[in-house]
Amino acid sequence: MTTMNRVFFSIFSILLFLIEACGIYSFTGASIPQGASTFQVNFFENQAGSRPGSTVEPGLDRDFTLALQDIILGQTNLNLVNSGGDLIYEGEIIEYSITPMTSTANLTAAQNRLTMIVNLRYSNTNNEEDDFESKFSFFYDFAADKQLYDIQGQAHDEIFERITQNIFNETLAKW
Repeated sequence: MTTMNRVFFSIFSILLFLIEACGIYSFTGASIPQGASTFQVNFFENQAGSRPGSTVEPGLDRDFTLALQDIILGQTNLNLVNSGGDLIYEGEIIEYSITPMTSTANLTAAQNRLTMIVNLRYSNTNNEEDDFESKFSFFYDFAADKQLYDIQGQAHDEIFERITQNIFNETLAKW
């Protein structure tokens, strides 16, 4: 074996060892629970309309469910299944409301806040010690002269991104 072949073989062996040693981790910081290869995200029903002050928003439940599926698919190598997943995400949207945040000298709203709260139940079928239930929320502030439909796309993008990332961190990144 030549010297060049030995160096190449040594470097290749070290890299192979390092990749194998980090097998359950991903470059996104996810720590996939041992034995988990699939996940399911059950439909997050929008129950916000039953709370005083909350607004009913058609399609919000579907859009949030898809956003949660997308972040897990994009940041892990887990496979999405409709039932029988190793990791199960389920819950409901319990608040979706607009509240005034600041006022003008005329005592009218100058800025409003759109708030969304999601109740999550997480289950790891391979390790019940990981199971928990928790609420996740985020908000989007906007000028009072704007209507919800004016800012809705941008607001949902920001709120969904923050809530789904927090859920991901809590369940898979363990931050």
